[in-house]
Amino acid sequence: MLRIAGIRLSLDQDESEITSEIAKKLKIKETDIVSWKIWKKSVDARRKNNITFVYSIDFDAINEKGILKRHGKKGVSEATVEDRQYTRKENIQGTRPVIVGTGPSGLFAGIVLAEMGYNPILLERGKKIEERVKDVREFWNTGILDTESNVQFGEGGAGTFSDGKLTTMTNDPRSRKVLEYFVEAGAPEDILYVNRPHIGTDILRRVVINLRKKIISLGGEVRFNSKMTGLEIKDEKIVAVIVNNQDRIETDRVVLALGHSARDTFELLNDNGLNIQQKSFSIGVRIEHPQELVDMTQYGQSHGHPRLGAADYKLAGHFDGGRSAYTFCMCPGGTVVAAASEEGMLVTNGMSEHARNRANANAALLVNVGPEDFNGEHPLAGVYFQREWEKKAYQEGGGGYLAPAQRVGDFLEGRSSSDFGSVSPSYRPGVKMTDLRRCLPEYVTTTLRKAILEFDKKLKGFADPDALMTGVETRSSSPIRIVRGDEYQSNIGGIYPTGEGAGYAGGIISAAVDGIRIAESIGEEEENR
Repeated sequence: MLRIAGIRLSLDQDESEITSEIAKKLKIKETDIVSWKIWKKSVDARRKNNITFVYSIDFDAINEKGILKRHGKKGVSEATVEDRQYTRKENIQGTRPVIVGTGPSGLFAGIVLAEMGYNPILLERGKKIEERVKDVREFWNTGILDTESNVQFGEGGAGTFSDGKLTTMTNDPRSRKVLEYFVEAGAPEDILYVNRPHIGTDILRRVVINLRKKIISLGGEVRFNSKMTGLEIKDEKIVAVIVNNQDRIETDRVVLALGHSARDTFELLNDNGLNIQQKSFSIGVRIEHPQELVDMTQYGQSHGHPRLGAADYKLAGHFDGGRSAYTFCMCPGGTVVAAASEEGMLVTNGMSEHARNRANANAALLVNVGPEDFNGEHPLAGVYFQREWEKKAYQEGGGGYLAPAQRVGDFLEGRSSSDFGSVSPSYRPGVKMTDLRRCLPEYVTTTLRKAILEFDKKLKGFADPDALMTGVETRSSSPIRIVRGDEYQSNIGGIYPTGEGAGYAGGIISAAVDGIRIAESIGEEEENR
């Protein structure tokens, strides 16, 4: 099989024409092409009057050696795909590994360990998806928060209530394996090849259920409402975990697949002597624009074309004072959601369903913060910093988890908002129009003002006076890093920090990849026992 890059189709060409486009490019007959499948697909919207789809195609053909010889320097190569498989081991030594958390890193560590025959036990402090969804909807409708079942805690982790974006900066070949697991569990097959794949929160929930079922079918166990509340350590090695202050699970391997909001667990780990360091992260707001505005800006006269769907964007800049600002977790056709996990603290996030067909686009608009801003040397100083601003946001919203919000025009002019304009807030339970400067550090709001004006030059309409900002977003990534060594273990032997909460990932794919990496490491250690 060969791979050819740079195959282009116009918006009005059907993908069935790929055969003829390959033949034209290679100057061969269409009948010489036996079969093909898409390897990569992206949109080239640099010329708004001529938007095209760009493909890399894997194909079988007659006389492949001849084609490769003639076109090997013109975008044709042998098609290679890593086939990563896991062999089931026999006579595994030691106790069953325990995985704390069922976010992406925990689920994928669980799948790989289960495939290798380790029969892992997964502990989830929250509820299974079916029950968690009901609790989250109750919170959004009434403002009544369940601190153990919410957007942050529960099966699937925080990413379950998101856009389900599967983009990543890592080139790790395990990324492909993650996508294959997702497709096997019911995700759309196009996530294997589109440039910016996403699943959508509606489909992702079903996918997570199927991933759980896979783990169980392979001999693993998933326990819900099971919070790790204690550790037993002997001779600097883990020997057991305590669950719900009463149940003891003997184990010599614990995978800490924590979410970035497991603050009480961070405290537990720090109290038990794990090496924890402060880590930089970002805080800011969610900004909403009409999705049609984003579509028009990105796609010009082609906006609204059914093959293009909702447009997205990604913006970043560096500003005076050494601060950077950027957009993150952009949700086309989505909603801003209440994401609190602690009483009296307010946090926002963004979410889209697979169709991305809501009226507003939203994104996190964030500014970097670091240990120099945390006012303390304690390993959890970043957590305390987050809580400070989440409390102020809750108070500014007036209670009941109403979120403070402000029109962009008022924010730029330095005045409080009394009502929203043409952009209606999507956040539930609701918003209170106010001045966001009262619930964010001054250096953050100063940088945000500069960023909005700068980003408007790149995405016309970003500084629309009626665009809406909702605060606060404080959990872009973990405020800590649980230090691990070359064998992925912490300073306490047998404890493997992994994923976003431990400070080693920044999204669904990178967290899942890190979980797989930990599972593989455990398998390698078994071979050396």
